[in-house]
Amino acid sequence: MAGGLEPHLEALRRELHGPAVLSVLVALIAVAITFLIWRFVQGRRSSRKAVLLLGLCDAGKTLLFARLLSGRYRHTQTSITDSSAVYRVSQDKSTSVTLIDLPGHESLRLQFLERFKAAARAIVFVVDSVAFQREVKDVAEFLYQVLVDSTVLRNAPALLIACNKQDVTMAKSAKLIQQQLEKELNTLRVTRSAAPTSLDGSATGGPAQLGKKGKDFDFSQLPMKVEFVECSARGSKGEEGEADLEGLEKWLVKVA
Repeated sequence: MAGGLEPHLEALRRELHGPAVLSVLVALIAVAITFLIWRFVQGRRSSRKAVLLLGLCDAGKTLLFARLLSGRYRHTQTSITDSSAVYRVSQDKSTSVTLIDLPGHESLRLQFLERFKAAARAIVFVVDSVAFQREVKDVAEFLYQVLVDSTVLRNAPALLIACNKQDVTMAKSAKLIQQQLEKELNTLRVTRSAAPTSLDGSATGGPAQLGKKGKDFDFSQLPMKVEFVECSARGSKGEEGEADLEGLEKWLVKVA
């Protein structure tokens, strides 16, 4: 009986060593590796729970921070340190992120960003829509420094450009702000001849390449998703009224 089974066993052994089985094994290994990489990336992303509020001085970051947390208006002054708090983004309070308001002063903003950038799930870059035309070069310079940072490029946190102070008549629209920022960032990309240094002090190895070489820069070319929203931390009715942060709040739900 054993002798009768031997030919069948030999045929089975040959099948197991055949090209079809090998292809299946290779495919299974590839799936397993892909799954492990996905779990690793997801694990790293889930460990990043911070939403950083960045921007120049007087852009309205601190009032925006206060409005998101309490809904109430409060008088603010230029920050010299960071402030952080847990923000519940869902109606059932089960999902939250850590909002971190970073100083906007030129001598402080990069050192505080250096401290918190690795924990950033998302970045809210707040722009003063009223002063934008006057400050566009400074805004673009700071944003450029953020976008060429090696950690930010690697982690690719979601980025929202919050065009604040829309309650003021002279405020620039989000569309105009986007167009002007793209133009200024393109100019910076072209004119920077020296290798830029990232916030962690390491050189990127050559001129910063925002977007695609040989094409004018636009935000769609970045590794992270970039959105623009118009908002008003003060609100159209001033201190007694409510802030207009609906677009920002919806975005926070998406990125949480």
